[in-house]
Amino acid sequence: MYVDGFRNMTVGRELWLLIIIKCILIFAILKVFFFPDVLATNYDNDTERAGAVREALATHGSK
Repeated sequence: MYVDGFRNMTVGRELWLLIIIKCILIFAILKVFFFPDVLATNYDNDTERAGAVREALATHGSK
């Protein structure tokens, strides 16, 4: 039922393509501007990053 409906769409395909492109752009912009990689900028190596995550989980997880 759904397969036939999607196969016979004409305008719907273009709209779905537009929706997918729009979502990709929105998520890419959100990631770049609103979710920076804090661990990579504040710590030099993976050991320091892991220690910071453990510390954050230990202090904030016990509340």
